[in-house]
Order: sequence, then structure tokens, then C-alpha cells
Amino acid sequence: MNEQSRSKVYLIPTVLHDDEKALEALPSYLLNAIKDCQVFFAENEKTARRFFKKLWREMVIDDYSWHTIHKAEHAVKAAFAQCIKEGKNIGIVSEAGCPGVADPGQLLISIAQQMNATVVPLVGPSSILLALMASGMNGQSFQFVGYLPIDENERKKSIKELEEYSFKKNCTQLFIETPYRNNQLFRTLLATCRNETKICVAVDITSTSESIHTKTVKEWKQINIDLHKRQVIFLLYAA
Repeated sequence: MNEQSRSKVYLIPTVLHDDEKALEALPSYLLNAIKDCQVFFAENEKTARRFFKKLWREMVIDDYSWHTIHKAEHAVKAAFAQCIKEGKNIGIVSEAGCPGVADPGQLLISIAQQMNATVVPLVGPSSILLALMASGMNGQSFQFVGYLPIDENERKKSIKELEEYSFKKNCTQLFIETPYRNNQLFRTLLATCRNETKICVAVDITSTSESIHTKTVKEWKQINIDLHKRQVIFLLYAA
């Protein structure tokens, strides 16, 4: 067995929100994976350190090597590859949720696969899957499209295209927005989509303020809801 194949790469999920209730969404076996690592590549080192301390108060942070992923620049990729060559066990940590899912960690995971390291995905909260589960929309055919265009005209065009695709393909569409632009996006959704199209608004998933509701556009127009600076994932279903 060569050195590369001895390296394990643990994909360590984190909480979606910084409150105690969110910790309940994490399995207990995460701690064993953390203890088995010698080095961590985190999207945000500061929050990753604080998160680990909540799980393991006795952890000596400085006993481990730390790297910040950002968008996996050349130097970070090189350091990651070197750790695999040395047979080290590595933890990849997202800022929120699961590494590799709407997350820059996927670039490092791709390197791990190319180098025949053992990649170990660990169970944890994904806002995409949790929102889809709770929405009542089609879970057999769905796509996550990330952020919609900022320009209003381009955004409306994109929404119409997503709605049409959902109608034709019986497909649930999922997307997100920067928290301070949530209300603007929601208003555009209601102004652009057909009245019978369903919209799910999933807010603060796994936290004490969690709220997940699916209504038609017509029904949403009768409700006053403030999404400003909250963690929201939107789902659209027009079939």
C-alpha cells in the first residue's frame, strides 16, 4: 500500500446556525473523525476552531495544522496534495453544512480522488436536502442553481426560465440569495411567477427560529413576511 492510499480525507459537516439547537443536527461520531485528523482545511479557520471547541472542549487547537480554503488557490491545493503524499489524515470543513455541496471544498476533494486517498463523507445537515424534504415538492427530480443574477431584468429572465423548466420537466428548483437581498428576491419571485406556481421559503433551518412553508404565489401575496438578513433557501415548483 503506498503513502497516498493511506491518507483519509474526512468531509466534516458543520452547523447551519451558531446556536445550541443546531448542534442537535450533528451525529456523535464526528468527534472520532476530528480526533483521527492531523490537519484541517477549513473554509473559515476561526469558525471551524470555535465549532470544534464546542464539540471537544479539551481539544488543543495548536496541535493541528490549519489551512484556509477560500477558493482553493494554487498554494492551498499544493499543500493539500503534499499532506496526502505524507499519508496524513485530513479534515475538510465547510463554513456551514456539508463540504463539497455548494462549497469550495469540492476542489480539494477532486484532488483527493485523483490521488487515490480514501474520501470519507460524514452525515450532517444540508440546507438543500432539509428544505427539499420539508417542502412537499418533487424530491425525485430537482436542481440547485445557487445564486440568481443581481440585475433585475436578468433575474426576472432567469426566474421565468426556471419556472418553465420546472413546469416542463416536473423539476423542483432550489436557489439562495445574499441575506440582505432576500426581500428583494422574494418580491421579484411573486411579481414574476404564475399565481399557481408553488414557492417554499425555508428560513434558519435547524435553529430555534426555523420556519419552512410552501404556498402558491397567490397565497404568498396575501402574507407579509420579512426575510432581511436571515438564512433562507428558496424552492420553486411549477409542475
